[in-house]
Amino acid sequence: MTPVELSRTVLRALRAAVAAGELSATVPEQAHVERPRPGGRGDYASNLALRIAREAGAPPRRVAEILSARLAAEPGIARADVTGPGFLSITLDGDPGARLVAEILARGERYGHLTPDTGDIVQLHIPHELRAAVVADSARRILRSQGARVRVTCEAAPDPAWAEVLGVRVDAHGHPPAPLPTLRPAPAPAEPDPLRLGRDAARWALLLPALHDRPHTGDDHLAQRETNPLFRVQYAHSRARALTRNAAQLGFSAAPGDVRDAPDVHDAENAVAHAAEDDGHSLLGALGDHPAVLAAAARHRAPDRLARHLVRTADAFLARAHTVLPLGDEKPSAAHRARLALAEAAGTVLAGGLSLLGISAPAYL
Repeated sequence: MTPVELSRTVLRALRAAVAAGELSATVPEQAHVERPRPGGRGDYASNLALRIAREAGAPPRRVAEILSARLAAEPGIARADVTGPGFLSITLDGDPGARLVAEILARGERYGHLTPDTGDIVQLHIPHELRAAVVADSARRILRSQGARVRVTCEAAPDPAWAEVLGVRVDAHGHPPAPLPTLRPAPAPAEPDPLRLGRDAARWALLLPALHDRPHTGDDHLAQRETNPLFRVQYAHSRARALTRNAAQLGFSAAPGDVRDAPDVHDAENAVAHAAEDDGHSLLGALGDHPAVLAAAARHRAPDRLARHLVRTADAFLARAHTVLPLGDEKPSAAHRARLALAEAAGTVLAGGLSLLGISAPAYL
């Protein structure tokens, strides 16, 4: 069960409680779910009871207790506890990590996409400015992944180089008959020219900063080193693909399983990676958050949210990539197959995210 599916399940529990007369409240469009904070319990937490308590005319804990009883009866949920002032702490059946990895591998680069179409139609109108065109082009892709149909218009005809070098597409140009809300990110600097960076680096330079921040377009975006976040993301993807090839040479393949295995006591690096899972910044956490990140990036027309999420995912993967393959005379085990499946899931999410930004995901780097 993904965070998006769990959010729908929480809303379904609220609708059932309202229909039964147990609560009186308006059902919101979304129920926020997230990984528990340090010290929390369960696989996910939701603050829905706190949000609707005033309208329901009941203490948050009482609202949470009603919802937890409904949630505990839902398929895929092992238990739902009430913690703190009224948080819902939800534990899923079985190993949620293995299920998440299996789902990502089954859905491929469409993991986190909504199907079928929602019927929403979105128009993005932009000024005649390079960064606005790149942001709108990526926002179109992300919105499309969330089931919306999108039309991008520009105040003037886009420069041919925008399409030739950066792959930007605009559906129409000119002044609309009625004023339209305009997507206006902070413009790119005139010098140095972003186009000289080529498609991948230029798009990344223009998309990574928040919309209100001015991007920089220096040569550091071309550097193949750890300080370049684009290099880390593309390298993480190529490393994940290389692990699959290396595992095949060793005679084993991926099989989703429990990746929360205890680290070897003699492997300090593995211990650090395992500890990172416990503080809420694990690779599983990043992968599980991907659908919610796509939804937020679409809602706010903010591809930068996806770009930063890919950096987080890449860094979490690279921190434990060294644990995937057997060392020395070690034989491949179920743990190695599970780690390989997790690595392949990370590569899949990175490839899908880069595609939505209009950036390549090389298998070799």
